[in-house]
Amino acid sequence: MRLLFQALCLCLALASSLAAPPPFYGGADGVFSDHHEDHHPGKPGVHQGAHHDGHHGPPHDDHHGPPHDDHHKHPDRCAGIEFDAITPDEKGNTFFFKGDHLWKGFTGKAQFLNESFHELDDHHHLDHIDAAFRMHDEEDPEDHDHIFFFLNDKVYSYYNHTLEAGFPKDIHDEFPGIPDDLDAAVECPKGECQTNSVLFFKGSHVYHHDLKTHAVKEKNWPHLGNCTAAFRWLERYYCFHGHSFTKFNPVTGEVKGDYPKDARNYFMRCPGFGHGKNDSKRDHIERCSKLPFDEFTSDDEGRSYAFRGAYFLRLDTARDGWHAWPIDSAWKEVHSDVDAVFSWDHKLYIIKDGKVYIYKTGQHYTLVEGYPKTLKEELGVEGEVDAAFVCAKEHVVHIIQGSKMLDVDLTATPRTVVKEWTLPYKHIDGAMCGADKVRVFVGPEYFEYESPRLLALGRIKPPPHKISVDLLKCED
Repeated sequence: MRLLFQALCLCLALASSLAAPPPFYGGADGVFSDHHEDHHPGKPGVHQGAHHDGHHGPPHDDHHGPPHDDHHKHPDRCAGIEFDAITPDEKGNTFFFKGDHLWKGFTGKAQFLNESFHELDDHHHLDHIDAAFRMHDEEDPEDHDHIFFFLNDKVYSYYNHTLEAGFPKDIHDEFPGIPDDLDAAVECPKGECQTNSVLFFKGSHVYHHDLKTHAVKEKNWPHLGNCTAAFRWLERYYCFHGHSFTKFNPVTGEVKGDYPKDARNYFMRCPGFGHGKNDSKRDHIERCSKLPFDEFTSDDEGRSYAFRGAYFLRLDTARDGWHAWPIDSAWKEVHSDVDAVFSWDHKLYIIKDGKVYIYKTGQHYTLVEGYPKTLKEELGVEGEVDAAFVCAKEHVVHIIQGSKMLDVDLTATPRTVVKEWTLPYKHIDGAMCGADKVRVFVGPEYFEYESPRLLALGRIKPPPHKISVDLLKCED
């Protein structure tokens, strides 16, 4: 019966591969924000049945690695397939799983799953996995950043592509109260969920598993449909069904916006698809293009950003990979081309075209009522602004205009310039103040100073650093 089943799966896979994939072109380093947030109820998933009916590949023999079949057809994720699981690893690489194949990252061809996780074959001659997620549990370093795979009634824990001792285990032993034969799973750190948790999906039922107490809360979210894969990306949560996805709130299951959307426009680089298909915008999206940035900043929640044109990069989330997002996905009133950005008192200040937008920080940014206001009204400054920054535990914003740096006391009423400095630069693209250094950005380089005072008084520039190499980890 096993040989007959495998032969049937192979026939189905070969038949599906004959369908010509549509033309498309994808994004830059990964997911593009689906930022149309008009309220719209979530639609049921396109595919409501079991999610392991796709391409499984030919049967394997007892040794690891791909079968010796030159005619074997690898699946094409741009053809609109349905993923079994999606998860990042401990290094921020995102894996997409389908049958006995996986894709590493948002571009590239499929590989055989057992080439990277060959111990899975030792137990089940793997032709798919049910679910997978990367653990987020900083209180338990033995599990933190490990990848967990689920197959039937078993769970496997991997770190650095190595199966942990003692695994596989029964699911109910490692995660009490969680059923077998799962559809999907995703991590949910404290702050996004009430506690460090894992969300498990089976049909329309979602199981919130508290990692500390092992308490389980079962909820029914039929509006999401059957999540065949779930994925957390930069504090956003996505339920996949077929080649579509829906963004949802991990606590309530609420869906805002027009969903489902086609994953090929957001989660992979496919010819003819995605926001990146306009080549004139491509260099602005790519972090390694070496084009100058408009501004850099960090907020009080530890998030750091680089702004360029209509896009921004998160710099503090290397473990989730790199990605350019449209600015209006986070700050919809600003849209693009910021002049300066700084953070103070748990608020983010964005300066653009002589106006100041102030946003409350938190899980999401909210524009403070009554804003924007003019630069003169809010900060007592007139004219074009090139950069601005505030150092930790200080209340002075340093505003850079050409070769001048203006100090404004943010605690004063009204706010006015209290000191003016002359800088050793004719122009600065951006500036930010970290825990121990001030960085000023000029073209493709940045320079570091111990304090704003040394920046203003120094006449010999320190050694330059390359933004793309030293800050954004691009190859030289």
